[in-house]
Amino acid sequence: MNILFIGDIVGSVGREMVQHHLPLLKSQHAIDLVIANGENAAHGKGITRRIYHQLIQMGIDVLTMGNHTFAKSDLFNFIDEADRLVRPMNLSPTDAGKGVRVFVVKGLRIAVVNLCGEVFMHDITESPFSCMERVLKDVEADLYLVDLHGEATSEKIAFTYAFSGRAQVVVGTHTHVQTADERIVNGTAAISDLGMCGAYTSVLGRDVKEIVTRFTTEEKTRYTIAEGPGIFCGVIVNIDEQTCRAHSIERIQIRPEQEERFSLQ
Repeated sequence: MNILFIGDIVGSVGREMVQHHLPLLKSQHAIDLVIANGENAAHGKGITRRIYHQLIQMGIDVLTMGNHTFAKSDLFNFIDEADRLVRPMNLSPTDAGKGVRVFVVKGLRIAVVNLCGEVFMHDITESPFSCMERVLKDVEADLYLVDLHGEATSEKIAFTYAFSGRAQVVVGTHTHVQTADERIVNGTAAISDLGMCGAYTSVLGRDVKEIVTRFTTEEKTRYTIAEGPGIFCGVIVNIDEQTCRAHSIERIQIRPEQEERFSLQ
């Protein structure tokens, strides 16, 4: 089984990258399931009903979220009917939506789990470690795929080792910069961060000039989403359907072909 995990989709450029690259990736790699993080899909924070359906129509099977899950109030109007959306189960408020959903693909029950890390994060109600232990105890599935949305690389690596051999995949999201530490640990495929789909010339998807101004002066600038050529990041994980162990993990990073040029002037 081949599963494609797509990094944080940031704004309209990120959505355009998915629309442009996803069909060919699915065809070239015989993808059976597509999971993407959509917490930044709507103008860089949150998701709306329209964008949720737009991403599903593009070919994404499951959308995970993160600390900006509830940034758009529109989500409360449809979250309970959004059966392909998984929100962090340990993010307040915990009574809206679901933090784990089970899908059946090729006869296997696949639990998609969304958690937030605790380190440097806010509104977290419980440790992701104890949440995951409860999922493994209470949710029956053949495969457990985890999106751990967290700031600290150490926390995500520790989580990988803690659940190696019990979860088939642990991918980190949130930092928007793809890490080069993909690995297989006791049959568990892992990477600290998938990266993002968004504007290549940007600061984590935001406008460069505004972010530089925030760092070099005391001016409080807006967090405007950057425009321009985009980058697409993710990983493809192959799982043995007989043993239910991850066999391989391959990073995907598609950058603009032209040389990057930028000026603050």
